[in-house]
Amino acid sequence: MKISAQDEYGLRILLRIARSESEEGLSIPQLSEAEGMSASYVAKLTRTLRLAGFIQSTPGQKGGYVLSRPPGEIRISEVLQALGGALFDEDFCNSHSGAFRICTNSVDCSVRSLWKIIQYAVDHVLGQVTILDLLGSEQNANRALEDIIQYLNQAQAMAAEG
Repeated sequence: MKISAQDEYGLRILLRIARSESEEGLSIPQLSEAEGMSASYVAKLTRTLRLAGFIQSTPGQKGGYVLSRPPGEIRISEVLQALGGALFDEDFCNSHSGAFRICTNSVDCSVRSLWKIIQYAVDHVLGQVTILDLLGSEQNANRALEDIIQYLNQAQAMAAEG
């Protein structure tokens, strides 16, 4: 599996905005310079993030972008869905049917089962991670993510017992 450039850079832009202490937020040129991306690509990503409701623009000559809600309320699963979509969705089989109009395995497909369970696992983990969890250092983010995995493992064990 691959994480797309749009997923990576969009998440980096969102984190950069979240870390900003300026009330006016960060402008496209500031984001472009800070992340080493073209201004046009930053504009495309900020537009996507704004339309998805994660950021809002601030008015004025020195305006920029700020988070539209607290970082603890922005789930990474939502961000990645807005930026690039799911790894697997029901339309996946239609677009991977080979030379045929309908996939030869459309009725009985063990591979589809694999993609569905992977998507479920990814959604389950990323649904627990917020922008707030990623704002600190890499070491702090690792601790927060390990805590989330531990919580998910405990919840799974309790569900298996119950």
